[in-house]
Amino acid sequence: MKKEKTASADPAKERTLVLLKPDTVRRALIGEIISRFEKSGLKIVGLKMVWVEADLIAKHYSDDRAYLSAIGEKTMKTYMEYGKDPKEELGTKDAFEIGTMVRKWNMDFLSSGPVVAILLQGVHAVDSVRMMVGHTLPRFAQPGTIRGDYSIDSPILANMQKRTVKNMIHASGTVDEAKYEEQLWFHANEIQDYKRADEDAMF
Repeated sequence: MKKEKTASADPAKERTLVLLKPDTVRRALIGEIISRFEKSGLKIVGLKMVWVEADLIAKHYSDDRAYLSAIGEKTMKTYMEYGKDPKEELGTKDAFEIGTMVRKWNMDFLSSGPVVAILLQGVHAVDSVRMMVGHTLPRFAQPGTIRGDYSIDSPILANMQKRTVKNMIHASGTVDEAKYEEQLWFHANEIQDYKRADEDAMF
């Protein structure tokens, strides 16, 4: 049975977290990407640039064993699809160990430079942002999405170089995840409440 999504009490006030990762910052695409979100009708209610501390990153990337094992399985599948031996490349075929490696690569990359954290609010913000951002793996992202237009990295190249996929952006995957990440990245006094001039025309 398909698990139902958690719904926001007010869809127009749903919030989601977006992180513009160090690759986006270094490529000077911050303004371009923020502009896309704003033009779609999403409202910025929190915005800051930070150099992320290790303890926050450790909370952002789950260390749940089942989750890491699933990441490891996906990574091994990628190796096999390209005729590579994960044991030869990574020294193990244990899914949990590989997932733990990938988590470390993610953590190392997110701490490698400044990150722009954005809290967006709007109608079905979580799903809207995920659609705009595109597939997690840029090589599968459709043209017109942010990753599809601005990124070309692939998992096999990243795995061979023992690093994370440079996919530009993190976006909350569910309403529950967004609530957790909002509290993780923003203090209450950093979140603003105001009305955009075009809100009445949009919804």
